[in-house]
Parts: sequence; C-alpha cells; structure tokens
Amino acid sequence: MPRIVSERMTAQIDGDFVVFRIGIRINAFWKVHEWLPVFLAMPRMLRELDADPESGLLGYQTHFGVRNHMLTQYWRSFEHLRQYARDSDGEHLPAWKRFNREVGSSGDVGIWHETFLVRDGEYEAVYNNMPPFGLGDVAELVPASGRFETAAGRLGRTQGDDLPVDEDGTPPTDY
Repeated sequence: MPRIVSERMTAQIDGDFVVFRIGIRINAFWKVHEWLPVFLAMPRMLRELDADPESGLLGYQTHFGVRNHMLTQYWRSFEHLRQYARDSDGEHLPAWKRFNREVGSSGDVGIWHETFLVRDGEYEAVYNNMPPFGLGDVAELVPASGRFETAAGRLGRTQGDDLPVDEDGTPPTDY
C-alpha cells in the first residue's frame, strides 16, 4: 500500500507542463472484438513510454470504471506529447490508424482526449492524508503552509494569509 502523507501538502513543478486525459468508453459490451484491442493498446504505449525517460512523460494514473476508463498523463511539454503521438515507429500511431480503420464511427467504442497546457505557476493543488497522487505523484511535494496555505497563496495571488475564518475570527482547524 502506498505511504500516506499525513500532513497538508502541495505540488510544485518547475516550468510549464501538460495534463493529458485520454479515455475509452465501451458502448457495446458484447462486441469484445471491437473494444478489447483498443483497451489493450494503451498498456503497450505506457510500457514504451516508461522505457524511454526522454519521452517527456512525467507520470500517469489510470482510472477504471464499468463502461468508462481514463488515463491522466503529465507531460513535460506539448511538443513531447505531439512527437510521441506522431511517431511512426512507436505504438500510438499504428493503434490510432487501426482504430480508425477497424472501428471508425461504428458507435461501438468511444475514444476521447483532452489536453491542458499549464503555464509555470498557473496551477494549485492540495493533498491531506493522501499518498502521492495526481500532480503530487509526478512533482515535488512540499508542505502547504505559509504562502502555500491557501489556493490563492499557492497561485501567487496572496501571501497565503487569506484563510476563511469562523464566526469568532479564527481559521477553521480542519482547513
């Protein structure tokens, strides 16, 4: 079991980065021959990326559901992501072409992705009683105190002195 960090922490990463979410939706469970090859393509891509520290992939987390499965990836840059997606010698491009040829717009299997370009300092995160997770799993975890006490402080908009206060004027103890 992952180690639980039992204090409020925030994630810090140097420079810009990319959050890339990609997923599959199984629309026709009984058409295993349609969705299973799509489902199995991603682990091959992840093994390939894990084996290449220069790929630009910082890390990822998988999220499995009944019908929907999602992968959140963190990349050093959009150019790294784009280069991998278009690499004719890699796992992705052939899988993408195969999907378009064999599944296309049949409606049996859905695929999607979202790309977020994050500028240096234009993000904030907080974790409490959590193992390293999300951005905190690929970035440096530091205590969420002082300037990093509040979301606005972590975004550099305050000095972290903007805690909400209870009726008696004191910050909530569970914030």
